[in-house]
Amino acid sequence: MEKLATNNDAILILKLYELRTEATLREARAWMTNDFWPANAEEFFAIHRAFGSRENAYLRQVISYWEMACTFVLHGCLSPELFLDCNGENIFLLAKFDPFLAQIDEQLPSFMSKTREVVRKYPEATATYERMLKSVARRRTVRQ
Repeated sequence: MEKLATNNDAILILKLYELRTEATLREARAWMTNDFWPANAEEFFAIHRAFGSRENAYLRQVISYWEMACTFVLHGCLSPELFLDCNGENIFLLAKFDPFLAQIDEQLPSFMSKTREVVRKYPEATATYERMLKSVARRRTVRQ
């Protein structure tokens, strides 16, 4: 990792947290983490293409929020250590889509690209992703 967290990093983390508690984003995050469990790429794309639907808005809002946050890390605006210590939902979501990421990439090659870059670049994120893959696999088994 590159640097120690600064007071500005702490302020940005707190701002990101504040944004996460906004009512619509909180609802969207709850739907993404708890309710949206596509079994395959077709189910993912059914929501992705459902423009104007609440679910499509939730998908876009949550993914763009986490991609923005990862961009802060990748451009040096936010300490990677602090970000990774305080967040993991985006890595969980990436793990949730892992079984059909190759199919998503065919149509959306930049889908969660910043989260993927964080996972590749930082060993802590890589380790979290590996844990999340196992957790998601267990959850999928229970859901079936």
